[in-house]
Amino acid sequence: MGQPVRDYLLTLCVTAAVTYLLTGPVRKFAIAVGAMPAIRARDVHREPTPRLGGIAMFGGLCAGLIVANHLANLDGVFELSSEPRALLSGAALIWLIGVLDDKFEIDALIKLGGQMLAAAVMVLQGLTILWLPIPGVGTVALTPWQGTLLTVALVVITINAVNFVDGLDGLAAGMVLIAAAAFFLYTYRLWYGHTIEAAAPATLFAAILMGMCLGFLPHNMHPARIFMGDSGSMLIGLVLAAGAISVTGQVDPDTMKIFEGGERQATHAMLPVFIPLLLPLTIIAIPAADLVLAIVRRTWNGQSPFAADRGHLHHRLLNIGHSHSRSVLIMYFWSALIAFGAVGYSVHSTSLWIVIVIVGLSALGLILLLMPRFTPRAPRWAERFVPPRYRRRRRRPEGPGAASEGAEEGQQGPLDGQMEADATGGAGDAREAREAAAGAPVAAGVSGVNGATAIGHRSRTAERRAAGSTRR
Repeated sequence: MGQPVRDYLLTLCVTAAVTYLLTGPVRKFAIAVGAMPAIRARDVHREPTPRLGGIAMFGGLCAGLIVANHLANLDGVFELSSEPRALLSGAALIWLIGVLDDKFEIDALIKLGGQMLAAAVMVLQGLTILWLPIPGVGTVALTPWQGTLLTVALVVITINAVNFVDGLDGLAAGMVLIAAAAFFLYTYRLWYGHTIEAAAPATLFAAILMGMCLGFLPHNMHPARIFMGDSGSMLIGLVLAAGAISVTGQVDPDTMKIFEGGERQATHAMLPVFIPLLLPLTIIAIPAADLVLAIVRRTWNGQSPFAADRGHLHHRLLNIGHSHSRSVLIMYFWSALIAFGAVGYSVHSTSLWIVIVIVGLSALGLILLLMPRFTPRAPRWAERFVPPRYRRRRRRPEGPGAASEGAEEGQQGPLDGQMEADATGGAGDAREAREAAAGAPVAAGVSGVNGATAIGHRSRTAERRAAGSTRR
């Protein structure tokens, strides 16, 4: 069992490394071709940022599949199943549509048609739902048309749910990473715990998806130097849907031997069979809820369901006072709670402590939601390991050297205060005043903008000059 784990870990690391190394050149390429759209009213970021991050993620996907094909414990997935080839075909098509949208912003209906076409390509190559476990009925075989429609619907819903949640730096990549990790644990248990070979492709897809997100996150965390764009969000959504389809419609519940024993034992044993049907929904519960609420909100206001606005869940977290980073972490928390809670409950469905832990963590999450301006302070021994905004305020020194040290502290004070204010979300007025003094968003190509340099921190010269002009 240890050898397959190492092979999966190697595949994950190669995927992450290729994605990480490709993101820098892709960023420069996006700047060169002008894939840096102007800031819109609904955008959260304040500076033009290059897109096309999906190019690097697609490179990581290809590298992961190539490496897995040459590993002794994973090459059987490619020999016995056509699902990896189906995934690559559908991913290439949806990635091409996303690249065109990042550069030229194609119509929403054309993107929807492309998503359905990519799902149909996977269905034609064997990646489809063949049957469904229905509670109280058992396994129900689907006709080819029913399986095709259900597969296309799941792919389109998952792609758009991930695309809708891609509104903050690192949000979509982090949430999909959490979902893929939970999905990997479940499918790996099916493969090696129940010796179900049909779960092997889904396990491989989850490992590769984790590598794609891990490699891209360092470039996409706040403040992001590059966005994944539709080429990335639709790609990881399709890979996530492909894994869900593989393990939901390909794994036969009869192979798990759940019908042995008494009726009560069979009832408890049936839960892991239904989890493949429910897990794809739980891991995208937050994006799916955001998608449904967005459609209802827009149609209620007489707008198109595809019209963009600032009513998403992450926008609401910012509006009630949470900072950018805190909003992302809160969304991470709820995604992890739902995904890993479902997996844990599927393993120990009769354990009461699973429910108690989930309820306790849910209460903690609600407390965090109700305290948007609360900033935890690290103990003094750990201050060197945390950002400045989590450190305790230092007292001004007294004595002959107090003036000089105080002057130095005064020089760094506004910057530290600015970082703390931006982190806690409680300095919205100060940030608005600073933006008003600085003027309109900086154009692309100016030094210090996200899209101008490949590495390094953004320059604060413009902000300091603006602050100096206000003091005058």
